[in-house]
Amino acid sequence: MGKAQREKGKRGERELAAINRDLGFTDSRRGQQFRGGGDSPDVTGVPGIHLEVKRVEKLMLWPSLDQAGRDSADDEIPVVAHRPNGRDWIAILDYRTFMGMYKELLDLREAAEEMEDDRK
Repeated sequence: MGKAQREKGKRGERELAAINRDLGFTDSRRGQQFRGGGDSPDVTGVPGIHLEVKRVEKLMLWPSLDQAGRDSADDEIPVVAHRPNGRDWIAILDYRTFMGMYKELLDLREAAEEMEDDRK
Protein backbone atom coordinates (compact mmCIF):
# COMPACT_ATOMS: atom_id res chain seq x y z
CA MET A 1 0.00 0.00 0.00
CA GLY A 2 1.37 3.39 -1.00
CA LYS A 3 1.73 6.45 1.22
CA ALA A 4 -1.24 8.21 -0.43
CA GLN A 5 -3.48 5.21 0.29
CA ARG A 6 -2.33 5.04 3.92
CA GLU A 7 -3.00 8.77 4.34
CA LYS A 8 -6.48 8.38 2.82
CA GLY A 9 -7.12 5.53 5.28
CA LYS A 10 -6.00 7.67 8.23
CA ARG A 11 -8.24 10.53 7.07
CA GLY A 12 -11.15 8.07 6.82
CA GLU A 13 -10.51 6.82 10.36
CA ARG A 14 -10.40 10.39 11.71
CA GLU A 15 -13.59 11.25 9.78
CA LEU A 16 -15.45 8.24 11.15
CA ALA A 17 -14.23 8.93 14.70
CA ALA A 18 -15.53 12.51 14.39
CA ILE A 19 -18.93 11.22 13.26
CA ASN A 20 -19.00 8.87 16.25
CA ARG A 21 -18.19 11.75 18.60
CA ASP A 22 -21.00 13.81 17.02
CA LEU A 23 -23.33 10.87 17.73
CA GLY A 24 -22.38 10.86 21.42
CA PHE A 25 -19.47 8.40 21.49
CA THR A 26 -17.20 11.07 22.94
CA ASP A 27 -14.16 8.78 23.40
CA SER A 28 -14.04 7.70 19.75
CA ARG A 29 -10.54 7.96 18.27
CA ARG A 30 -8.28 6.27 15.71
CA GLY A 31 -7.38 2.90 17.16
CA GLN A 32 -3.81 2.41 16.02
CA GLN A 33 -2.72 5.63 17.70
CA PHE A 34 -3.82 4.49 21.13
CA ARG A 35 -3.81 0.69 21.25
CA GLY A 36 -1.40 -0.34 18.55
CA GLY A 37 -1.13 -3.86 17.29
CA GLY A 38 -2.56 -5.50 14.22
CA ASP A 39 -5.79 -6.60 15.85
CA SER A 40 -6.81 -3.27 17.35
CA PRO A 41 -9.88 -1.65 15.78
CA ASP A 42 -9.30 1.16 13.31
CA VAL A 43 -11.60 3.35 15.41
CA THR A 44 -12.16 2.92 19.14
CA GLY A 45 -14.70 4.30 21.59
CA VAL A 46 -17.84 2.43 20.51
CA PRO A 47 -18.41 -0.22 23.20
CA GLY A 48 -19.02 -3.72 21.90
CA ILE A 49 -18.14 -2.84 18.28
CA HIS A 50 -14.91 -3.65 16.45
CA LEU A 51 -14.68 -1.13 13.59
CA GLU A 52 -12.67 -1.93 10.49
CA VAL A 53 -12.56 1.24 8.37
CA LYS A 54 -12.23 1.00 4.60
CA ARG A 55 -11.90 4.31 2.73
CA VAL A 56 -11.52 2.80 -0.75
CA GLU A 57 -13.30 3.03 -4.07
CA LYS A 58 -13.74 -0.72 -4.53
CA LEU A 59 -14.27 -2.62 -1.30
CA MET A 60 -13.11 -6.21 -1.08
CA LEU A 61 -16.17 -7.14 0.97
CA TRP A 62 -15.47 -10.66 2.18
CA PRO A 63 -11.81 -10.14 3.04
CA SER A 64 -12.80 -6.98 4.94
CA LEU A 65 -15.50 -8.80 6.91
CA ASP A 66 -13.12 -11.68 7.55
CA GLN A 67 -10.49 -9.27 8.88
CA ALA A 68 -12.99 -7.56 11.18
CA GLY A 69 -14.14 -10.95 12.47
CA ARG A 70 -10.61 -12.23 13.03
CA ASP A 71 -9.49 -9.08 14.82
CA SER A 72 -12.57 -8.60 17.02
CA ALA A 73 -12.75 -9.86 20.58
CA ASP A 74 -15.34 -12.49 21.49
CA ASP A 75 -17.59 -9.83 23.05
CA GLU A 76 -17.37 -7.43 20.09
CA ILE A 77 -19.51 -7.18 16.96
CA PRO A 78 -17.28 -6.98 13.88
CA VAL A 79 -18.38 -4.11 11.62
CA VAL A 80 -16.84 -2.80 8.41
CA ALA A 81 -17.38 0.92 7.82
CA HIS A 82 -16.95 1.81 4.15
CA ARG A 83 -17.02 5.01 2.13
CA PRO A 84 -15.85 5.62 -1.43
CA ASN A 85 -15.39 9.16 -2.75
CA GLY A 86 -18.61 11.16 -2.97
CA ARG A 87 -20.70 8.75 -0.89
CA ASP A 88 -21.83 8.47 2.73
CA TRP A 89 -20.43 5.96 5.18
CA ILE A 90 -22.14 2.58 5.37
CA ALA A 91 -21.86 -0.15 7.99
CA ILE A 92 -21.54 -3.78 6.92
CA LEU A 93 -22.18 -6.58 9.39
CA ASP A 94 -23.58 -10.07 9.61
CA TYR A 95 -27.31 -10.07 8.81
CA ARG A 96 -28.33 -12.14 11.85
CA THR A 97 -26.41 -9.77 14.11
CA PHE A 98 -28.09 -6.77 12.49
CA MET A 99 -31.56 -8.27 12.81
CA GLY A 100 -30.90 -9.27 16.42
CA MET A 101 -29.92 -5.67 17.18
CA TYR A 102 -33.01 -4.38 15.39
CA LYS A 103 -35.27 -6.80 17.28
CA GLU A 104 -33.72 -5.67 20.56
CA LEU A 105 -34.42 -2.04 19.61
CA LEU A 106 -38.06 -2.85 18.80
CA ASP A 107 -38.43 -4.71 22.12
CA LEU A 108 -36.97 -1.73 24.02
CA ARG A 109 -39.32 0.69 22.25
CA GLU A 110 -42.30 -1.54 23.05
CA ALA A 111 -41.26 -1.76 26.72
CA ALA A 112 -40.86 2.04 26.88
CA GLU A 113 -44.32 2.51 25.36
CA GLU A 114 -45.81 0.10 27.90
CA MET A 115 -44.14 1.99 30.73
CA GLU A 116 -45.51 5.26 29.36
CA ASP A 117 -49.01 3.75 29.09
CA ASP A 118 -48.78 2.51 32.71
CA ARG A 119 -47.99 6.06 33.87
CA LYS A 120 -51.18 7.42 32.33
